[in-house]
Amino acid sequence: MEELDLKYIWHPCSQMKDYETLPPMVIDHGEGPWLYDIHGKRYLDIVSSWWANLLGHCNPDINAAIKDQVDSLEHVIFANFSHRPAIELAEQLAKITPPAIRKFHFNDNGSSAVECALKMCFQFYLQGGKPEKKRFMCLTEGYHGETIGALSVGSMDLYAKMYQPMMMDNIHVEAPDCYRCPYGKCRENCQCECFEHAEKAFAAHAQETAAMIVEPLLQGSAGMRIYPPLYLKKLRALCDRYDVKLICDEIATGFGRTGKMFACDYAEISPDIMCISKGLTGGYLPMSVTCVTEEIYDAFYADFSEGRAFMHSHTYAGNPLGCAAALAVQKIFREQHILETANQNAVWLTKEMAAAFGSHPNVGEIRHIGLIQAIELVKDPATKEPLDASKRTGYAIYKKALEYGLVLRPLGDVLYFNPPLNITKDELSQAIEMAKKAIGDILPA
Repeated sequence: MEELDLKYIWHPCSQMKDYETLPPMVIDHGEGPWLYDIHGKRYLDIVSSWWANLLGHCNPDINAAIKDQVDSLEHVIFANFSHRPAIELAEQLAKITPPAIRKFHFNDNGSSAVECALKMCFQFYLQGGKPEKKRFMCLTEGYHGETIGALSVGSMDLYAKMYQPMMMDNIHVEAPDCYRCPYGKCRENCQCECFEHAEKAFAAHAQETAAMIVEPLLQGSAGMRIYPPLYLKKLRALCDRYDVKLICDEIATGFGRTGKMFACDYAEISPDIMCISKGLTGGYLPMSVTCVTEEIYDAFYADFSEGRAFMHSHTYAGNPLGCAAALAVQKIFREQHILETANQNAVWLTKEMAAAFGSHPNVGEIRHIGLIQAIELVKDPATKEPLDASKRTGYAIYKKALEYGLVLRPLGDVLYFNPPLNITKDELSQAIEMAKKAIGDILPA
């Protein structure tokens, strides 16, 4: 199987030459947070398979919902047609999203949800008599997906730099960096002095800006960088002052990952557009939703002859199987007290992580939100000097962790836990021990 894989498959986000020394692990089945390969070895999926697996692999309740649905309807064109699972899911989403969100546009992956949001904002102002508002603001180190529009509102050179000639010219605002705060503050008690960068950008560019897009509170691909809710609250007010739409990309942060249903809930703000995916279906099926306010929806509502319709579509928009999985996820949240248990475990996990890794001479910071824990490895914690990137220390630890049975895929030299919300303390303890061994092998204390 490994040989056939390498013969035919080009894996995502990979230098395939690395596979010469670390061939693909062919997974046979999964159960809870565990993956089992074709040779019988098991791996603890502490990163939730790219942050998508929300409630464990092969969750029996989600399995049952999809099995029930597949016998009645697998797919139907979503233009002029609808179906019960999509309608019921939209009704459920209206109950849990921020109060201003009232309409739901279905897509088929996270990047598509972002593309949809950008196009909506552009068209909103174009047909609203403000054609000059056609650029977008985003935070440095932000990440919103791999399609060209989504890359254009991201700031990660690793993914975007090569494609600059293809991308839109957007405005990149210096993001909060709470670990290396240039103001000498800490995220727990600052007044977001760094927000001055956003204020300057809006003063200079708001008249040509359609929307500001952010990952609320947690910049995931940047290394799980966490910033205070106050920043988001200030950003909402700034967008209102300058007539700029606020897009919150909750693709990675939504559905309890940060300890609340959505990260926006910490700041008690309601964005103009919210993008959701990943945990939406429990990580089972590709589906996303671009959630919008009535104001945005109404701007497109007119006789067809006026040319105001949003002519944007995806073949698998509103797929019934995906909707069935998403409805099962919401039922589990309601009936199994998932968030309450996860938040209790998060408090315990924070203490355990500090005890296990806090004294290691290469651990600069252990930051956390919800069950997410991120260990930033540095050369010197006193100066916060990074490790030599060319040595690929995080990758070396990742390979060593696999030997112990832990999927600990790093973000550079930031190692992180982002487990299923229903993982047990015993399983988390096993993950800590395996991570501790792997780190110790590569960076002996």
